[in-house]
Amino acid sequence: MHNPNSLTSLAAALAYAMGVEAPACAEAANPDLVSFVDEFFGGQKIDRLVMYNPDAIAEWVYRKYPKFVEKASEIADIELPMATVMPSVTPVCFGTMYTGAYPTVHGIQKYEKPIIRIDTLFDVWVRAGKKVALITYGSCSLGKIFLERPIDYYHFDEGGIEAVNAKTIELLLKNEHDVYVIYNGNFDSIMHKNGPESPISLAELRLNASIYRTIANIIGEHWTGYNTLLGFAMDHGCHEIDGENGSHGLDMDEDINIVHLYKGFKKQ
Repeated sequence: MHNPNSLTSLAAALAYAMGVEAPACAEAANPDLVSFVDEFFGGQKIDRLVMYNPDAIAEWVYRKYPKFVEKASEIADIELPMATVMPSVTPVCFGTMYTGAYPTVHGIQKYEKPIIRIDTLFDVWVRAGKKVALITYGSCSLGKIFLERPIDYYHFDEGGIEAVNAKTIELLLKNEHDVYVIYNGNFDSIMHKNGPESPISLAELRLNASIYRTIANIIGEHWTGYNTLLGFAMDHGCHEIDGENGSHGLDMDEDINIVHLYKGFKKQ
């Protein structure tokens, strides 16, 4: 059974958390995230948002192998099961994550990477005067479908996630942006070649959780003057196919069901 809350509900909830308007075509805000923000921050809005976006971590993987994600899960303040959209492939799902719109509305309905032209969270943040950093690498969708906005793009053609994560740490310590969107596609890449339950894939899962914990530690130590929301927010799930390889893109629970983690940091 697919999770009841859709990924389409995330964009409006993140906008609410920051006290800005939702993207023009966004569906209604996720009520659980809205309630968490209201209660945790005592009615205040957040000053900083950090979205860590690992690729293809399915809810079933998260549930079956808790030890490999514990560095992320044990510090989470809220766990949000959600259903991603179809087709459950990266550009389609990230398109929905940052517009709040279904694929038929934002325009990406297959594995292709055109620039999204409808209103997005990136546009909303810019209109609200927020300074945004998007940190990506290689041919990843996040580095392509949200281009041509007046934000700071940090894209690495070489160096992989190591380059992305080094730049992320540098930028977090400088603390010159209001919003940080960070892409790590290592689990997805290894999972496709070796299957989602292979030791080498699970090692990448553990790496994602460790990177998330590092980001949380930096925020906790260096951003004490800001209300901050940190997300561990994947795009879609995955399943094993013949040959012990991994895949995704189908309308099945393994590919559709995901679980986001969010941690709040109160201004001190």
